[in-house]
Amino acid sequence: MDTEQRRKRKRVVPTKHLHISSRSLFLCFSFFIFLIFLSNYHGFFTHKPSTLSLLYSSASNSIFDPLQPSTKTTSKTTLSLSLQHQILFPNQYLMIFNKINQPHESLECVYYTLANNGSTKPVLDVHVEPVLSMDFYDEFRSIARCPFLQTNSTISGGVKVVDLRRSGDVGHRSFGVLKNQTPQSWDRVAYEASLDGDTVVVFVKGLNLRPHKISDPTNFRCHFGLRSFHKDGAGAAFLLSTKAVSVAQELVRCVLPQSVMNKPEKARGVRVTVSHLSGNLRHPVRTLLPSVARIGGGSDYRKKNGEKFELCVCTMVWNQGYALREWIMYHSWLGVERWFIYDNNSDDDIEKVINDLDSEGYNVSRKVWPWIKTQEAGFSHCALKAREECKWVGFFDVDEFFYFPNEFRRNKIGEGSSSGVPGEKSLRSMVANFSSSTTIAEIRTTCHSFGPSGLNSKPKQGVTIGYTCRLQSPERHKSIVRPDMLDTSLLNVVHHFQLKEGYDYYNMPEGSAIVNHYKYQVWESFKQKFYRRVATYVADWQEDQNKGSKDRAPGLGTEAIEPDNWRLRFCEVWDTGLKDYLLSYFAHPVTGLMPWEKSFL
Repeated sequence: MDTEQRRKRKRVVPTKHLHISSRSLFLCFSFFIFLIFLSNYHGFFTHKPSTLSLLYSSASNSIFDPLQPSTKTTSKTTLSLSLQHQILFPNQYLMIFNKINQPHESLECVYYTLANNGSTKPVLDVHVEPVLSMDFYDEFRSIARCPFLQTNSTISGGVKVVDLRRSGDVGHRSFGVLKNQTPQSWDRVAYEASLDGDTVVVFVKGLNLRPHKISDPTNFRCHFGLRSFHKDGAGAAFLLSTKAVSVAQELVRCVLPQSVMNKPEKARGVRVTVSHLSGNLRHPVRTLLPSVARIGGGSDYRKKNGEKFELCVCTMVWNQGYALREWIMYHSWLGVERWFIYDNNSDDDIEKVINDLDSEGYNVSRKVWPWIKTQEAGFSHCALKAREECKWVGFFDVDEFFYFPNEFRRNKIGEGSSSGVPGEKSLRSMVANFSSSTTIAEIRTTCHSFGPSGLNSKPKQGVTIGYTCRLQSPERHKSIVRPDMLDTSLLNVVHHFQLKEGYDYYNMPEGSAIVNHYKYQVWESFKQKFYRRVATYVADWQEDQNKGSKDRAPGLGTEAIEPDNWRLRFCEVWDTGLKDYLLSYFAHPVTGLMPWEKSFL
């Protein structure tokens, strides 16, 4: 009997194993086919995602889950705005949403006070304000700015949220969606990303790295996210991770996943963020930062006859449209061929000024840059973009003007000039002399700071004509760089960049070139500096910090109160060199108007 039972077991057991093996094989094969389908559909997921100790997974700000409009509203109105992110700036909300073609007057900010869970009346209060401004941000998204709500509402408690809708709409998103629309703090977020060869450069707030220093990239990684494309926004989130190769200030550069290197177009629109290790050495925690950064597509590059421009200029501005014509027209005559204007939340007519100048042949483009106190990062971004078009790129402000004393004082009129005016294309010639250098990658020019020069109102003929009295000693310098020769970190301190190993800078002699910095203008213009400083590591003037800094005006406090005799300050040397030159060669012989006075007519 025992022998018979053992014989039966021998027949049964192999059959059971065979059954399990076939089923496992079928499941494995099915899963393999599924992976192939995903790979073909997304073209992206060939690398195993890295495991994180801590993921940022807020319902409203997941790096993989932009807010989706609810199809359920309280009216028949269809909400066509897909609000993706909100960022809480110190004095306003930045709203990021799907790209639309509507003027800002057609949008409005809606402020809700929502009841806590379980209430029969979910919306306690609604308040509407017009948007401060609306703009097109990139190929995928638009942005709008909403003010902080100032209201005398008696409603207390509840949850305060802000939303965006078209003017005249009366519906709102579902209660659940509204309640999840928590603004992202500006103190800690990845906000921009750019492709650079086989790497991506991610711009990040909140890393708290040492300023003006290159950091160790070992503890940093980049993470790439993509959602399944379902109509309702649902679907699994996928994650790829690569190591950082350089880190400095607010920039993290990482290698791309291999699948993106092979097909860079696959990266367009992909969300990217940064993680870093924190905690002690025995139990480190990898923290993933929230992100609104998407990798954009290629720019519409402009080149001269298929070749790079010899000299371009980058700058960042806020409400300085009135100053652009003089600055661009003058420096274009000196040889600047291409202009990159980074608009940092202007609400004047700067876009029209730029469009007019571009249509007049000055080759000017505007980059919407909504990120506050990020001048260093903006300059790094511009250096990266301008490199495709330019051999040399200057970084200086709209109140800074290059002046060539020797060139402008030539007695032999017309020497080396096609217009018969001495000094034409002097700036371009200056940098071209170093283009063949194997060691010089940056040219630094000393600045002279001018004061109000006795004026009480803005000079109608421009700053170069109106301000003629300056401090005796020079202050700081401004640089023109070869973008191909910058360090991979793109580290800069606004006035100059970190260069690749083996390259150096050259200081221009003051007798050959100088920058007239019209720094201390009439109080009407100068007081704008109290609103906000654009540099990351420069304290705003309302803050009681760094009072001895060269960035601050001597003797000023933390309030925009005009000091006594402001118009007479910062005047040690009368210097009319540039003014005399411009009036001699560029003023209209009958009216006396300067070429850029169009903006004042």
